[in-house]
Amino acid sequence: MSVAGVILAGGLSRRMGGGDKTLMPLAGRPMLAHVIGRLRAQVKPVALNANGDPARFAGFGLPVIADTIGDHAGPLAGVLAGMEWAKRTDAAITHIVTVAGDTPLFPRNLLAGLLSANGDSRMRIVLATSGGYRHPVFGLWPVALAVDLATWMASTDTFKVLAWVRNHDHAFADFPIEGGIDPFFNANAPEDLAELERLASLETAP
Repeated sequence: MSVAGVILAGGLSRRMGGGDKTLMPLAGRPMLAHVIGRLRAQVKPVALNANGDPARFAGFGLPVIADTIGDHAGPLAGVLAGMEWAKRTDAAITHIVTVAGDTPLFPRNLLAGLLSANGDSRMRIVLATSGGYRHPVFGLWPVALAVDLATWMASTDTFKVLAWVRNHDHAFADFPIEGGIDPFFNANAPEDLAELERLASLETAP
């Protein structure tokens, strides 16, 4: 099994007032820089799924891949774009692991936990959970399902992640909430940035 990483940042950030929330500052750096660092420590290569002008991400040193289906069709479109990028990049890549660009404190052992729940299956989808909640943007996806996903998205009336996942072998990997920090807390609204600052300070405290 060979895994590549994909950061999903293709949304419209409506609740943030539009724009790229991944570029907003967190602890002195863009939020995206935190996400990249945490993912690169677990997997390489890494790509960024984002729509619009890719030049705005030029300083991060990542390939930028746009959705190949739909008009801001949600995370599944990013998963599909990531699968297709992985196939183009290296035929040996069997899976991608996806993370959200607005969730900078995701587990440092995310990939290890997903792989553990995957077992020996090469076609199983594994999604993250914590505190009784599912986090379908954080998952391990077999690249071999790219054609199936593209076909489904071209014909479905819903782009909900779990609606497609339920058609396939899948499992969940649970990650604990430790020290009052939910590793999947994300920035949906401006007030969430202050909470992320607080959580980041707790995480780095001695």
